Amino acid sequence: MRIISFIEDPKVIDKIILHLKLTFQAERPPPPQVVQQELLMAAEEREEYL
Repeated sequence: MRIISFIEDPKVIDKIILHLKLTFQAERPPPPQVVQQELLMAAEEREEYL
């Protein structure tokens, strides 16, 4: 299984969550975009996926 894309637009994410009748409350804010990109690049180097 491979990740082929990420949904990053908060409006789209909210629509999906609402449609699925899910609730979501973050325990902490997400990491800055730079950190996310570094994690993805490190995972790809090890052939792992987040």
